[in-house]
Amino acid sequence: MHWKKCRQSRLSVSEEKTNLNIPKVGLVLTGGGARAAYQVGVLRAIAEILPDTTHNPFPVICGTSAGAINATGLAVSADYFHEGVRQLEAVWANFHVNQIYRSDLIGVLNNTGRCLLSLISSEFGKQQAVSLLDNSPLGKLIGHRFPFRAIQKNIRSGALHALGLTAWGYTSGQSVTFYQAAKSVAPWKRAQRVGVASRIGVNHLMASSAIPFIFPAVRINREYFGDGSMRQMTPISPALHLGAEKVMIIGVHKMADALPSRVKVSNYPPLAQIAGHALSSIFIDSLEVDLERLRRINKTLSLIPPNTLKEHNTFLRPVESMMITPSEEINEIAQQYAQTLPTVMRFLYRAVGAMGPNGSTLLSYVLFEAPFCQALIEMGYRDAIRQKSEILQFIGIK
Repeated sequence: MHWKKCRQSRLSVSEEKTNLNIPKVGLVLTGGGARAAYQVGVLRAIAEILPDTTHNPFPVICGTSAGAINATGLAVSADYFHEGVRQLEAVWANFHVNQIYRSDLIGVLNNTGRCLLSLISSEFGKQQAVSLLDNSPLGKLIGHRFPFRAIQKNIRSGALHALGLTAWGYTSGQSVTFYQAAKSVAPWKRAQRVGVASRIGVNHLMASSAIPFIFPAVRINREYFGDGSMRQMTPISPALHLGAEKVMIIGVHKMADALPSRVKVSNYPPLAQIAGHALSSIFIDSLEVDLERLRRINKTLSLIPPNTLKEHNTFLRPVESMMITPSEEINEIAQQYAQTLPTVMRFLYRAVGAMGPNGSTLLSYVLFEAPFCQALIEMGYRDAIRQKSEILQFIGIK
């Protein structure tokens, strides 16, 4: 089933000019594998509370890892936001792991064999992509469903200002944001992070979502890239470089209410538990730090008279932000749906300890099955509906 052709934007030329005075709202969709289904639920709620004739509320869209896939889904349908959200939900609500990575016995055995051979022969690793899972089905799905040419069409029409997808270069050690945007957007270069103008395509999405060890790296131009969440110390920054004046962030991790209690353990942690914590540190920690930094800068700027900033040629400005995160622990939900996985994958994940309580965090990143994704969509929807008035105020809809 192809991504349906979206209806043209319902804004007239005069309406478009009026909206030039409205601050550009940037949407930041973080990484998290199957957890990104939560973002779709939040988007569904936003689409529902906005009038059907409302223009695209997010002219700047940035995504990382699985969030890059959702970001692209919105970008190709920016001329009709509501339809784009409906189609994203149709995909996520009917997911099966075999659409993301090979889960058949032959596919799993072949991939496992390649991994073992790479440990024995370093030369083999230079010629073959080495990863726990073969995600070639995901590449086919993306190529089949996303009409990438629509991105530029939506930029020309004004329905979209910029789309940015972030990946991490294994050789350069840089966080690279590949973006497709209006001509007014210029490339940027900061410490360990750059913005590169590109024509977004399948490879950019595959690179941004190449979770280390789990999915293979992807070559773009001269370098191999992996999941954009790796060492993305400032995940909000790309949206600001692309022109966003205020930023909405949809995370996929429940914000901690208090420090976890210290529990005495007797057994060595399974591989899945260690891997799950490693992935969480990649996907989560930098976002919380960057958001805290943004709020601290805003507070500092509020104490400095505008004339003083102007006299010293300081072009910093306060950036309003809003973050929506899960109200429940996603790893606990994943454990409830572990048995929906195909038999081969249950056997593989049980071998590394992912099917038990201590491995549920890792499981939550790779459980691309419809019941689990539907549960996350519903939670995202409920969480956003509870913040309806705040969302409308942030977007600028009265």
